[in-house]
Amino acid sequence: MSVSTSAPGPVSPAGFAEPAPSALLLLGRGVDLASERGVECVGDLPAASDPDLVERARVARAALGDRAFVLGHHYQRDEVIAFADVTGDSFKLAREAAARPDAEHVVFCGVHFMAESADILTSDSQQVVLPDLAAGCSMADMAAIDQVEDAWDVLVDAGVADDTVPVTYMNSTAAIKAFTGRHGGTVCTSSNAHVALRWAFDRVGGVGGRGKVLFMPDQHLGRNTAVLGLGLSLDDCVVYDPRRPGGGLTTQQLRDARMILWRGHCSVHGRFSARNVEQVRERVPGVNVLVHPECTHDVVTAADMVGSTEYIIKALDAAEPGSSWAIGTELNLVRRLAAAHPELTVHYLDSTVCFCSTMNRIDLPHLVWTLEQLVAGRVPNRIVVDPDDAHWARVALDQMLALPGH
Repeated sequence: MSVSTSAPGPVSPAGFAEPAPSALLLLGRGVDLASERGVECVGDLPAASDPDLVERARVARAALGDRAFVLGHHYQRDEVIAFADVTGDSFKLAREAAARPDAEHVVFCGVHFMAESADILTSDSQQVVLPDLAAGCSMADMAAIDQVEDAWDVLVDAGVADDTVPVTYMNSTAAIKAFTGRHGGTVCTSSNAHVALRWAFDRVGGVGGRGKVLFMPDQHLGRNTAVLGLGLSLDDCVVYDPRRPGGGLTTQQLRDARMILWRGHCSVHGRFSARNVEQVRERVPGVNVLVHPECTHDVVTAADMVGSTEYIIKALDAAEPGSSWAIGTELNLVRRLAAAHPELTVHYLDSTVCFCSTMNRIDLPHLVWTLEQLVAGRVPNRIVVDPDDAHWARVALDQMLALPGH
């Protein structure tokens, strides 16, 4: 079940320079029992070299018919996307699953927190399945519920908890979403983070007041949104490190801060650097640099455009033919965009491969195994969220859906 260091999917589109392999892919090998989900697949997987895998997947998918609904996240391998009924980002997919109440089995080709959101939003009669339980998320793993509860105690002791609203990114566990719901906060996506933050600040005196937001778990999305979207300064932001006593912050720092950022990041988007932007501009005159807001602040400020995965897709759909683009997001998506737009010159922002290693754990053998198990009447790797967590997480998700302009 190790992830290959060779690029998955079809041959790269003409004109798209395939990045060199990176050691980052080693993160997808084996298991880490201390991570969000660190277990091996139960049962024997088909061999990745099996020439009949595609046909086996087709036959099993056809046998399941409308009883199954297959979701494919944008970062999935092409071989998996080929069998997805719907593709999209994590929250869109969860909502799509909820809109298919007749689908008995929801096969979520993504990572664990995404499948949790689908379980929260779907009915009790639907069974959400994750083809590989080891497909976790490094960012979600960076905020454990006991750490977050300890952090809230620190805010209470500092006398600032009553003036703090928690906002958690969709890329977090159900337990963190539930914590947010219990404390009157909201979930956000990379598309609506600025609306969520403004709503949160309005609950404690507005952006111009002294209230605070505890933003989890991605510090970069929180910082970029607060500074570039709401006009706060970098000095208004502090980083809470759960591995240090008191988060590594003094009581005065907590009292002075407006944005308390959790020390978390995306292992993919965090790899891009301002030097990458400089190099692609030197190499490709007139290139449009488009990056995800999970990138570091210096990358975002050096880019021409910044936006969510859906924003990136729409930007290339609307791009002027003949224009050149350097994209700073996960490589599977960039390769797919390059193939879909032969009229554009699409470059990958980094010079080395930057797949999401845990997302890549879900490959064709895992998908075939899952579908065939369902055909045989067995439900593998079902994702079930604790009922109390599901309730409070749903409260936070519903608050997001109620945000202005959603």
